[in-house]
Parts: sequence; structure tokens; C-alpha cells
Amino acid sequence: MVAGDTPTLTVDDLKTYFFTKAGKVKAVDGVSFSVQRGKIMGLVGESGCGKTVTGFSIIGLVDPPGKIVNGKILFNGKDLRALPEQQMQRLRGTRIAMIFQDPMMTLNPVLRIDTQMIETIQAHEKVARDEAWRRSRDTLGKIGIASPEERLKAYPHQFSGGMRQRVSIAIAMLHKPDLIIADEPTTALDVTIQGQILYEIQKLCRETSTALIWITHDLSVIAGLADDVCVMYAGKIVESGAVDPVLDEPLHPYSRGLIGSVPGHSRRGEPLAQIPGMTPSLLNLPEGCAFRPRCPRAGEACLEAPRITSPLNGRQVRCFHPHVEDAP
Repeated sequence: MVAGDTPTLTVDDLKTYFFTKAGKVKAVDGVSFSVQRGKIMGLVGESGCGKTVTGFSIIGLVDPPGKIVNGKILFNGKDLRALPEQQMQRLRGTRIAMIFQDPMMTLNPVLRIDTQMIETIQAHEKVARDEAWRRSRDTLGKIGIASPEERLKAYPHQFSGGMRQRVSIAIAMLHKPDLIIADEPTTALDVTIQGQILYEIQKLCRETSTALIWITHDLSVIAGLADDVCVMYAGKIVESGAVDPVLDEPLHPYSRGLIGSVPGHSRRGEPLAQIPGMTPSLLNLPEGCAFRPRCPRAGEACLEAPRITSPLNGRQVRCFHPHVEDAP
């Protein structure tokens, strides 16, 4: 752990492009944010907006034809992009962990769960097998797996999809890392188990000062989990700030449309609000602001690409016509 006020993670002007035969895909295009120790940041947006690629870029798992072409990724003050691959491998799984949307990206189908969890611990720490087994059992119990001693003897194919996801979350929590990147890990779980896991993850962050990036499209999860939120659209962050002000009084028209489309925000009997049109292809973005063709407030100025501004204290927005008049 690093003392002082240095954020656990600072991402500065990150650009990750995919160089395909069809053209250059700007999956992440100038993304900047920071996450303090013990804090949870939600990264939200529609499918294809660049959320997952942002997470993969941070942990160094972008494969060709993808490439990080610009930006700094500072982890406890050190630039991860400058580290040799061997050092990155040592950080992954211990100080930085990722929970994938598909649990089978974490689990080996031909090994028992106890073997996988014990080997994960012993790969990074000099710990006796009995102690590693006890830690594995206790971690499974924490995230809501009944009879963890018996479950440790099972293979992944003997678990349901939701159970496999809980095991992959437990593996990420084994070393109490400084940073966890979670890519929609509770999507396949029922609401009761989801609530239990969110509680345990919040507790972990408080007790161990772990920083967490929670990638999701589910605003209801972010509302109850995160301290801060960044809203992504077409590879860029369009709004960021503390979670309550952003969700209660969004400044960007896209954030407003996203929140307005959630059930419960409209009056009884009224249809849900919808954002017109479709998300643009990252191969063929509109001129200027990427949200311009779908935006009810678009004007001539929006033919230019907007920059991040801070119209309100603690809030940032990438828009020429933010809803500042509605904010308190």
C-alpha cells in the first residue's frame, strides 16, 4: 500500500484502438479518471461503448489487433505501461484482480475448485497447503456458497453458471488486492445472491482499502454500490462525478436519457423514456459530438467535438449544452 493521498489508480488520456481490415476502431478514446483507496467507481454505458476494453487496457490484456496507443495508467503512482510483462504478471491476481463477465475465463474446466484456489494462493505466497485450503473455504463462504468444504471438491461443470461466477469472484478476493476490476460479474445471478456479493465487496473495500471499478449497464446496482460514476458513450467519458448527484440530476443529455429509461422514473401508465436512434458504429462516428444525431439539445456548436468542462463543483461533462439549469 502507498501512503498519502495518491490514488490507487489514475488513468490519463487512455486511447486503445483496434486496427482492423475495415478500419481503425477507437474503442477507448481519451479516457481519464482516478479511483481512491477504499472507493468504488462505477463505469456505465451501453454495450459497445468501451467499458470492458477500458478494464482490459488497465490490466494489460488487450490482444492484437488492439493496441494502447496513448495514455498513462498509474497504479499506486507507477505507470503500468512502463512495466515489463513479468512484473505485470506478478501484479495480476495479487495486487490487481479482474472479475470477468464469463466465469470460465477464470476457471479451468479440468481442475477441481480446491486445486485452482490453492494454486492461486501458493503461486504468489509461501503458504502451507492447509492454510491455503482454509482461506479458500472461508472466501467461498463469504460470497454465499453453502457447504464450502464440499464445493471445494467439485469441478466447474458441476456448478450452475451463477455458482461458477461466485467462485471466480472468490478467487479475485483471495489476496485482498489493491484494485479489483469487475466486468458485470453479477449479471447472471439472482437478486438475493447479487445483494450478498455486493455487500461483501463493499465490506472488503472498506476493511482493506481496496479500490474497485465496477463495469456495468445496470444503474440500479451502481446507485447502491458506487461512490463515484463515469458514464461512457462511443469510447469517451461524457459525464463523471459523485454517484448521487449524477444519478439524481444528470448534466449530459445521454446520461439523462440512460437514467430516464430505467423503470421507476416515469409516472404510472406512461411508457418508458427512450433515447432515439442507435449507438453509432465506432468505425463510422458522426462528425463532432458522437451523441449529436440522437441528442434533443444538439446545435450547430455540436459539429465540433466537445471537451470536458466542470460547470458544477465536483462534476465533469463533455457537452456544449449540459442540463445545468436543472441542477441544484
